Amino acid sequence: MLRQYAPDNNPIVTSEDQHTVTDLKHETESEADNSATETNEISYSITQLSQEFNISSRAIRFYEDKGLLNPDRSKYRRAYSKRDRVRLMLILRGKRVGFSLDESRELFDIYDSGTDEATQLQHWFKLLQKHEDRLEQNKRDIEELLVEVKNAKSHCQEFIKTAATE
Repeated sequence: MLRQYAPDNNPIVTSEDQHTVTDLKHETESEADNSATETNEISYSITQLSQEFNISSRAIRFYEDKGLLNPDRSKYRRAYSKRDRVRLMLILRGKRVGFSLDESRELFDIYDSGTDEATQLQHWFKLLQKHEDRLEQNKRDIEELLVEVKNAKSHCQEFIKTAATE
């Protein structure tokens, strides 16, 4: 299934994209469980994933180089599993909301560690808190910059008025 895109090149969010954090966690776990038990596992080529998510093949290889994706290789071809596809989707969603690749890796590591759900959710909560704190700081910084821009505009207007009367 190809993803649809709005004119601003952002994916159109469908009802199937509306997952809670817990839903995403369970989806990732079930995909990982399925990949371990299926003998005829569905695989995706780099071209299929790049088209579905509207990103370059190079971006996918970059995520692979960073250790976030782990495709099977046969000769010169990469075969991405359902688990890789879910991870790519989560990386891109995280990126849209401002998570770093290290934060995505941190989440993957926690889920892969097999720790209990309460521990995973506590870690997720801490990560969200850090992200919220960073966004609040960015908001304060932007508000300060806006005050400076407004002051500069005001000075410009005064200068223009003074220059026009001379």
